[in-house]
Amino acid sequence: MTEQTTATPDGTVPAAPAEAISVPQAPELFPDPAPSPAPKPPRRVLRAVARWTAAAVVLGGLGAGTAFGITSMERTDVPGLATESDGRWDYPELGLPALPAGSPRPYSDGNVAEIHHADLRRLLLPAPAGAVVDKKLDGGWVSTEQYLSEYAKSSRSDLAQTLKDSAPRHVAARGWTMPDGTSTRIYLVRFNSTAFAQAFMDSIAGSGSEVSLAGAPETVLDEGWSGAGKVAGTSSYVYDEAKPYGEARVRHGYVVAGDTLALVVQSRKGEESTRSVPFHQTVILQNQLLG
Repeated sequence: MTEQTTATPDGTVPAAPAEAISVPQAPELFPDPAPSPAPKPPRRVLRAVARWTAAAVVLGGLGAGTAFGITSMERTDVPGLATESDGRWDYPELGLPALPAGSPRPYSDGNVAEIHHADLRRLLLPAPAGAVVDKKLDGGWVSTEQYLSEYAKSSRSDLAQTLKDSAPRHVAARGWTMPDGTSTRIYLVRFNSTAFAQAFMDSIAGSGSEVSLAGAPETVLDEGWSGAGKVAGTSSYVYDEAKPYGEARVRHGYVVAGDTLALVVQSRKGEESTRSVPFHQTVILQNQLLG
């Protein structure tokens, strides 16, 4: 049976409602494939990434540790930042020798006479690192003739008599030569009392006239000497050779400490003369040992 339609007053046939028209959909001939998960990177790539990540962590830790280590170090301990040496020598750690039982130190309340009771040889400054020790002056006892050999020949006869009148008890000496050719000799002369030690010192350098040393016919006061490190109760006298220098420039100094007089001599041959820093250092340390 055919569906009838009713015409409108104007003679037209009304259109069918939109919902009444059904247009069949054609099937998709090539449907879109279902989305597949992203491909996983090869295992070797993952291992490489892991290795680089671990390396970055380790290097970061090392960098932080190095930075902390450098900032916590002294400037002189960092290569490339070390402060240039001022010429001081590397002496071993110093220590005072043992005293006989019941003996006081020279400048203690119980030793007003300032007598050194320790073995005089143990009060000699030891040689610094790198030094070649003089076999004749190896830290033992020496004769007064050996001590007088440091002075000019023209003065030895009179000085020998003065020394004899001052009644010296012992003379100990040590000498060495550094790699740069600087020669050092140290003599310790012990007298029977402080008065004898000071009287002998006055005969050497009293009234502005100082007895000349061998190789240094004329000397002047060392203007660079400040007396730093001097022990209370001791006296120091430091000299330099006057220009023009001889075969070797000679520096020397005296320390009077109670009953003991110390003579420190340094010389160096060649165009480069002795330097003031190691010389002053040697005098200061010898002074401290005697004090």
